[in-house]
Amino acid sequence: MQTTLQRAKDILGTGLHSGKPVRMRLCPAPAHTGLVFRRVDCPAGTQDVPVSPKFWVEASLCTVLENEAGVRVSTVEHLLAALHGCGVHNAIIEIDGPEVPILDGSADPFVRHVLNAGLRHMDASVQVLRVLRAVEVSHNGASARLLPADRLEIAFEIDFADPAIGHQREDLAMSNGAFLRELSDCRTFCLRKDVEVMQANGLALGGTLDNAVVFHEGTVLSPGGLRRGDEPVRHKMLDVMGDLYVAGYPVLGRYEGVRAGHALPGRLLKALFADAANYEIVDSDQSLAAALPGAGATLKDLRLSA
Repeated sequence: MQTTLQRAKDILGTGLHSGKPVRMRLCPAPAHTGLVFRRVDCPAGTQDVPVSPKFWVEASLCTVLENEAGVRVSTVEHLLAALHGCGVHNAIIEIDGPEVPILDGSADPFVRHVLNAGLRHMDASVQVLRVLRAVEVSHNGASARLLPADRLEIAFEIDFADPAIGHQREDLAMSNGAFLRELSDCRTFCLRKDVEVMQANGLALGGTLDNAVVFHEGTVLSPGGLRRGDEPVRHKMLDVMGDLYVAGYPVLGRYEGVRAGHALPGRLLKALFADAANYEIVDSDQSLAAALPGAGATLKDLRLSA
């Protein structure tokens, strides 16, 4: 069955790149609405930005959606990952600015807001996107591909010169609350030198050691160090959970990424939808619904203390 929130939930935070306060509200929505961002600071008739590959625009630092009126919402990936991982299919996301708040740099706070609001099951079957044949995109030594699979699987590989990151690889199935247990607490990360360059160019103005893992010459600068030994690659997988939900459906398929940033998953979805032979949209039966990422997920699945 499709789900939405039982009640609205307010979220306050700061935009990572703007450094400005952001007020966001997650609201229940009827079946078949999908996920829709609503820019309440914009004129009526231009406010809605549906979560769909049609509205994905290429960006290097985050995932961005933009409607026909040119209204944008950026840094959507962590929130979409939380909604995907919790099995939320319908919601109106009211927001008073162009950027989703960064919070602690992971999806964990969003998951808590969603599950504390509660989920309401609806009398409508969940439509699922099933990958039927391999699709791949690549750019400058990075690659991303989708393969057929009976559940959502994510494999990711990264390789950084900084010895505190180095080479990392992880491969996980996202069924039955695995996102909450394995990925949701993993924070965005960067090198200190990159932060300095971005801030000099007016970006990452809201970035702090409290909302990102910052590395410098083999050292973790953020207080408390890493939450997991391979937190960076797991965060990349978290981003993929959000980026794949831009499809507008839960995905049955295997994603494999190698050094893939935010642009490649979007390009991959564009390539997938470019040929109807690549996929099919199916109504999930009980057994299929039970294998989706949010099935049975609860706050007990989270690793961090409340």
